[in-house]
Amino acid sequence: MTFDILSDYCLSHMGAIKEYPFDETTAVYKVGNKIFALIDEESRPPRINVKCDPFYARELREMYTSVIAGYHMNKKHWNTIICEGEVDDASIFEWIDDSYDLVFGSLSKKAQNQIYSS
Repeated sequence: MTFDILSDYCLSHMGAIKEYPFDETTAVYKVGNKIFALIDEESRPPRINVKCDPFYARELREMYTSVIAGYHMNKKHWNTIICEGEVDDASIFEWIDDSYDLVFGSLSKKAQNQIYSS
């Protein structure tokens, strides 16, 4: 898994944008002005932070050594996935989808409708 593949996948979600609010190497992916993923462009192997249901987040950390508590994030709600091959790409994409869905679902109906209509 490469940064470009992760980035393109994040940006394929409806209304997703990429910004660099923290520094020049941390790509932040948002929907409706809320973060659903972060990727450090310089990390090798790539690392991505995704939002997760707290119970499921803990379960994933117990299952995979390459899934750790979210780096610089609320450890209860965020996981960092080290994309070194232990976790298959389909699972990583699923977790990105889950993160996007959690954040999109937290938006107001007005904000959701604006994204749907854009």
